[in-house]
Amino acid sequence: MYHVYLLQSEKDQGFYIDFTTRTVEQRLVEHQHGLVDSTKHRQPVKLVYYEAYENETMARKRELELKRFASSYQGLMKRLGYK
Repeated sequence: MYHVYLLQSEKDQGFYIDFTTRTVEQRLVEHQHGLVDSTKHRQPVKLVYYEAYENETMARKRELELKRFASSYQGLMKRLGYK
C-alpha cells in the first residue's frame, strides 16, 4: 500500500505534503522524532489527512498534483475546512 499524506506544523501552522511506501503511522513517528529533514525544524507536526493507493504510480501522481497544481491543493484544503 502507498500513501500520500498531509501534515501540519503546530509551530508555524504550515503544511507539508509527502508520499510514503510505509504505513502512515510509521512515517508520522519519523516526522515527530525529527528524523525527516524537511520537517524537523517545524516540530511538532500532526497528521491532517492521508490517501491510500494500491500502486506507486497513482500515489506519486497524486502527490505531485497536490504540490504543483494550486487548484488541487486548494480544493483539498477547502474540503478539510482550512480555506
